[in-house]
Amino acid sequence: MSFLERQFKITAVGSSVKTEILSGITTFVTMSYIIFVNPGILSKTGMDFNALVVATCASAALATFLMAFLANYPIGLAPGMGLNAFFAFSVVLGMQIDWRVALTAVFVEGVIFILLTLTRLREMVVNTIPKSLKIGISGGIGLFIAFIGLQGAGIVVKNDATLVSLGHLKGNLPALLALLGLLLMAVLHAYRVTGALLIGILAVTAAAVGLDLVPLPESFVSHPPSIAPIFGQLDFSMLGQPNFWIVVFTFFFVDFFDTVGTLVGVCNRSGLLDEKGNLPNARGALLADAIGTTAGALLGTSTVTSYVESASGIAQGGRTGLSALVTGVLFLVALFFTPIVGIVPPYATAPALILVGVYMIMGIRDLNFDEWTELVPALLGFILMPLSYSIAIGIEFAIVSYVLIKLLSGKSKDVSWLMAVLAVIFILKEALY
Repeated sequence: MSFLERQFKITAVGSSVKTEILSGITTFVTMSYIIFVNPGILSKTGMDFNALVVATCASAALATFLMAFLANYPIGLAPGMGLNAFFAFSVVLGMQIDWRVALTAVFVEGVIFILLTLTRLREMVVNTIPKSLKIGISGGIGLFIAFIGLQGAGIVVKNDATLVSLGHLKGNLPALLALLGLLLMAVLHAYRVTGALLIGILAVTAAAVGLDLVPLPESFVSHPPSIAPIFGQLDFSMLGQPNFWIVVFTFFFVDFFDTVGTLVGVCNRSGLLDEKGNLPNARGALLADAIGTTAGALLGTSTVTSYVESASGIAQGGRTGLSALVTGVLFLVALFFTPIVGIVPPYATAPALILVGVYMIMGIRDLNFDEWTELVPALLGFILMPLSYSIAIGIEFAIVSYVLIKLLSGKSKDVSWLMAVLAVIFILKEALY
């Protein structure tokens, strides 16, 4: 038996080395935008852009390796979108807190996460969520992913009157290429072609280059820049101030439930939950996330979290940590080939996200549509994730509504003590903040 088989149990889950490698590549390609987007956001604070590229890749690789070996899940991690914007625009620019102090808040949050994971509290939260909510969360993440893909393609755009509307398609080559890419991926997937999403992404990228929408770089290989300007730059001077702990709490709250939502949603759709609807290796997965966040702060980046884009690799058949290992290796390789990674436009990965969203929404069919007390909370979470642009908000409304509807319907026996506690925390959070 090979090392890969012993470590990742590939055959036992009905996968193959080839499938896992393709899955890992697909996940990386759909996540690779973070290599440039994260530095672009965090550099607004005065942090060095080039050093941030290194921190982004290094933290993503480390956390994804941990996911591969501690949990054996095909899930990639990287600095989280939304959390990096909160770090830059709300904390540093809005609250006028130095970016070094903000990194310290991320570091403290990560340490708290590690402690909570070792005490199994986070694992309890993951496994106490009812099956109906797990289905709703999974579908909500799918709808959220599809919405992000439609935005990235320019198919759905902002509208002041209706919030969103159809973008202008006539003569809009990026949007038209995204639609053609979506058609290609769907047809290839219908024919069960292995690597359909990856083929579509590469085809759209090649078309964009051919139409001069994306310029080829002068050099395909680059030397990684120095990480020194941001490495280990923690500042504990505000540890005794209330504002510091407000920042820590916000990072903590959003990361906690974003991660829970992503793990539950992605693993539910990929069949990685057990017969009771629990996450078998939840502790390892949560520990990978927590250590990744702590290490990421030391490296010089905002909160590291599990990525919903991992569903793109899972849609290609990835089921084990080998997929995550491949994704992590590619993040390290990307340090030397950032010009190549940079030519993949967002409208090339957008159709992959749309199809992944469709794949995850399919799980809604497993809901019991005859049980109102299960259906309404699940669908509230499903709808509010994309509309609030937050996985955490969707989970919040799903849990609170589940507890209240169950109690008011005389079905209190269905509500665990931990679900009740979470509902109270969410209600207080909305009331106080």
